[in-house]
Order: sequence, then structure tokens, then C-alpha cells
Amino acid sequence: MTATTPPLCAEPDRKPRKPRHAIPAGAIDCHCHVFEDQKQYPLNPNRNYTPPLCTREQYLEMCATLGIARTVQVNASVYGPDNSITLDLIAALGQDRARGVAGLSLDTPSAQLERLNAGGFRGVRLSTSVKGYGGTDAMEPMSAKVKPFGWHIQLHVGKSAELAQHEARIVKLPVPIVFDHLGCVRGSEGVQSPGFQALVRMLKARDDFWVKLSSWYRRSDAGPPYDDMKPIAQALMQARPDRCVWGTNWPHPECHVAMPNDGTLLDQFCDWVGDEALLERILVKNPEKLYGFV
Repeated sequence: MTATTPPLCAEPDRKPRKPRHAIPAGAIDCHCHVFEDQKQYPLNPNRNYTPPLCTREQYLEMCATLGIARTVQVNASVYGPDNSITLDLIAALGQDRARGVAGLSLDTPSAQLERLNAGGFRGVRLSTSVKGYGGTDAMEPMSAKVKPFGWHIQLHVGKSAELAQHEARIVKLPVPIVFDHLGCVRGSEGVQSPGFQALVRMLKARDDFWVKLSSWYRRSDAGPPYDDMKPIAQALMQARPDRCVWGTNWPHPECHVAMPNDGTLLDQFCDWVGDEALLERILVKNPEKLYGFV
């Protein structure tokens, strides 16, 4: 590595613990990535981090341990607008088991969007936190670009305050919105923060707005066992139980806190949910609707 190479990420815990909880059949991991051979899938030079090798086979081993049946792969920011790795994974698993969320540029041709749509992609990610995706300035033009395909925009913000800042724009967008990682609200901000309050207002205002319950370990300011994130997650489940989905965020790229164990995280989430019917809704029924699983 050279001085200008983005820093190498820590590896995930390669030995996920088998959870105490048996999750519902057909459970869907709605936020995850894989990182394969860089010769086959080159990294974008304009990126935040350099991932370790985290292969499809390793991801599926983790899924088998946790009881996850289906996956929604978010094409990682390090690949920029090249979605080849996710397109190939969906083709290998089949669209009964896999869907994708793309990284796009505004000049991506319609023919490429048609190919991605046929290949199982159902959304595009925008981020003000990592390089490789467009930011909030692209919300309107990207909405126009993906609306003909029925896609959603997955919105990833650097700070939750951006949700309040852009609320008036977001609620007018002509496509569904999926808010990443609990709206990126930090544990120290809590449920009374402007960003969280804006998130709840938007979820209640539109039936095609969704939120991912994922990556809370990175939003926690208290550290393990992340108890400061429990009120935030539970408030979202209470506000829109029909619009919450869940994700592992495997392999936890650019993790600057103690690397969590995926089995432990899943058990914590199940404890927070505390109800079998709600757990099935969040892990199975809601994502089936959002991502159009057959």
C-alpha cells in the first residue's frame, strides 16, 4: 500500500456465534456487501477505504450460522458506479434469494439501468458519508432517473441533522425512500433529536418510506452492549412496524469500533423486538414487499 491508498479495513469476526434465537424461515438480510478478488472486481480509486477479502462463500457461511435465507446486497461504495460484483452474486444465487441496491452516476445510460433491473436491482444508494455515490444534491435528478423502473432511493447521511435539513425536499420526491442505518441517528442524540424527529415524521407521512434497523453498533456512543441505541430502534418499530427492515451490515466495512460478532448482534436485535409476530414482519414480510421477492 502507498501513502495515498485508502486505509485497509479490519476483517469481520470470522467465527460468528450461533444465536440463541431461531429467526423466522425466509429471513432477509437487507444490508450487506461482499468484496472479492480485486483483479476481477477493481476498486474505485476515489473511495474511503480498502476492504479485506470478504467473499460470497464467507458471507453465505455467516448466513447459514445465523439462519438467514435471503439477501439484499448493497453495491459497496468502493466500486463506485460499477455494479458487476452484485449483479454476478444475484445471478449466482437467483432472484428468489437475492436482490441488489446499486451505485450509479447521473450519466449512467438507461440501457444499463434496464440491465440492472432485469438482474434483480431495486434501488440506488445516495450518501453524504462515503465517496462513490452521489449525495443529497442528486436526490431529484436520480429520482427522475430511477422512477420508470419503480426503484427506491436508499439515503445514507453523514449526520442525522441532514434529515431535518432536507425534510421538505425528501417528502416531495416521487420515489420510495429507504433511510439507511436508523437514519444515522447517534445514541447520544436520542429520540428527541431534530434528525430523529424528522425521520419519524417522514415515515408517518408516506407509506412508501422505509428505515433499515442496522449498524447500530457504529452509531452507539456508549459502546457494547450499545444500550443507548435500544430506545431509537424501539421507537422506530413502534412508529412504523410495517416499514422497518433489518440488516447485518456484514462485513462491517470501515468499522472504527470493536468488531462485533454477528450472532451477538442478531440476538440483541431479537431481544429488542421482543415479539415473534413483529420479528417475522421485520425480517420477512416487510422486506419481501420492499424488494419484490418472488
